[in-house]
Amino acid sequence: MTDTDEALRTFFRRTDEVFHEYDRGYMDADAAMSALETYVADLRDGTEVA
Repeated sequence: MTDTDEALRTFFRRTDEVFHEYDRGYMDADAAMSALETYVADLRDGTEVA
């Protein structure tokens, strides 16, 4: 598995968790957006080519 593969798996797992928590009412929209912004930034960092 490449670093990119691992970064994508982590991103999708974490974003799925946000969607599920939001759908269940455990997270408000602002918190969900903040988490997703962080996960997108982490994905970018994990897939940058040197």
